[in-house]
Amino acid sequence: MAFVVIQFLNGLASAADLFLVSAGLSIIFGVTRIVNFAHGSFYMLGAYLAFTLVEGVFGPAFGFWPGIVAAAIAVAVLGGLLEVTLLRRIYQAPELFQLLATFGVVLIVQDLVLLVWGPEDRIGPRAPGLEGAVSLLGHQFPRYDLFLIALGPIVLGALFLLFRRTRWGILVRAATQDREMAAALGVNERWLFTSVFVLGAFLAGLGGAVQLPREAVHHTMDLEIIVEAFVVVVIGGLGSVTGAFLASIILAELNAFGIVIFPEVTLVLVFLVMAVVLVIRPTGLLGRPEFAIRAASGVAEPPITPQSEAARNWVFAGVLGLAVLPVVADAYVLSVATEIMIFVLFAISLQFLMGISGMVSFGHAASFGLGAYGAALMIKHAGAPMELAFLAGIGLAALGALVIGWFCVRLSGVYLAMLTLAFAQIAWSVAFQWYGVTGGDNGILGVWPAAWAASPIVFFYLTLAVTTLALVILRRIIFAPFGFGLRACRDSVLRAEAIGIDRRQVQWFGFAVAGAFAGVAGTLYAFLKGSVFPDVLAVPVSVDGLVMVLLGGIQRLNGPIVGALVYKLLQIVLASYTDYWRLVIGVIIIGLVVAFPQGIVGFFGTRLDTLLMQRRNNS
Repeated sequence: MAFVVIQFLNGLASAADLFLVSAGLSIIFGVTRIVNFAHGSFYMLGAYLAFTLVEGVFGPAFGFWPGIVAAAIAVAVLGGLLEVTLLRRIYQAPELFQLLATFGVVLIVQDLVLLVWGPEDRIGPRAPGLEGAVSLLGHQFPRYDLFLIALGPIVLGALFLLFRRTRWGILVRAATQDREMAAALGVNERWLFTSVFVLGAFLAGLGGAVQLPREAVHHTMDLEIIVEAFVVVVIGGLGSVTGAFLASIILAELNAFGIVIFPEVTLVLVFLVMAVVLVIRPTGLLGRPEFAIRAASGVAEPPITPQSEAARNWVFAGVLGLAVLPVVADAYVLSVATEIMIFVLFAISLQFLMGISGMVSFGHAASFGLGAYGAALMIKHAGAPMELAFLAGIGLAALGALVIGWFCVRLSGVYLAMLTLAFAQIAWSVAFQWYGVTGGDNGILGVWPAAWAASPIVFFYLTLAVTTLALVILRRIIFAPFGFGLRACRDSVLRAEAIGIDRRQVQWFGFAVAGAFAGVAGTLYAFLKGSVFPDVLAVPVSVDGLVMVLLGGIQRLNGPIVGALVYKLLQIVLASYTDYWRLVIGVIIIGLVVAFPQGIVGFFGTRLDTLLMQRRNNS
């Protein structure tokens, strides 16, 4: 019994910190509708700034608490500056491009932290007056954790009073319920958005700062906390601070007891719970009617039309240029070109899911990784030839997409996106922990092409042929009746169902098609690298896919090709010249989002459409 109580208290202490971060994220999304990937960066900056202020400025003896508060305030100021200088410029852009901008901020902060504080972990001091432990039921329990347990309800109560008893809080609640109506009634949206962002950043910075005595400060804190924070916000219900508090306790207790009772499934337990909650209650535990992520900005999108003759000529020229590349390129260049083609296919499969089918995915890496593992497992455990392993990889990816899609098409908006993330994390956890089958974090080695395709030149041509064929098939599907049905469901579910389209069935098959083609890319990737590790299922792969699609333009068929080419070239080239390539890529991404809020191809395509229309009118 004593052990259960101590574990429960450990869970409550962790829940307090998780609640601080999640509450800020929920408040920001509830008002601004921004899926803020940079929220984890605020948390990390809070921890690093607290370490610097306590150790180097105020001193640990008397300056611990002033350092904690000052760090949170500094992060709040940085959050306000980010909102004023960047996000305010792109509020009229499609909401997914705002997500892309915050991802650029994540990349910049990651490298700035390495530049300022270095790669070493930083160990913070103990909190004055809260050192040591107290005896509870015969066990020693840290005094500082008791402080954190009290901090969570105190912050919840303060937020409750702020939102219920102040004019500002009433305006925030009104904007959360109906942002357009609040603006119509004269609410100053700019001031409100900035103040909300400052509050959210303050809570995230405070969450990072109070962790100083509990764990080492390191430069991967941002990605670790942001996934958990998203899970909390979605389970609790978007925009609900009370829901975030309840979900934080649930998740923290699952982690506290899961590592003891179910150590084999610890990594997957949280995401299983999120998947179950979303399937049973799509809006979360205390969520109101869901917020939707819109792919469009409210401006009428030009209809997707077959390629013009000029566009087909450019595509033919591009394929022809690739076909002659082995004549002038060495093995390294061919390997890079092969990898870029693979990610072009991956990005186009995601664009088919998001731009054509209207389903936002944060977990498309699941299909990519299942394709890679399907081929690798056939070679490792069945000794299958490359050809059979290739088909097995595509089959496993398609089967996984069918299973995942069956649950996901019951949701929409950000809840659908988070459910795809949950399933991707479940797949990653299985691959990471199932040593007997997948090799765990040791991966599967020796996944090489057959003898006839082992040459870099031959495998390059094989990838070019498969990628070109896949792109042609996808375009045929888009302009087939099935593709028009997908677009009808994307544009208006009510109208599509009114004319007899089974929305769930059509989108389910669309999900499976996108997954199968992502599996093709994953299978090619496995043979290119000669090995498969759980990283192919991880969140960064899904985020890379999102970046590629959004950079190029989600509503342009050629957008993912350009986006994948630009992003992968930037990654590969910059990584060979500087250790701080993320910072450069982050700046470029933000610059592109500000300059081309509809994506690179979307920007130039819109202007080309306008020019052609003017010429027709003049003639």
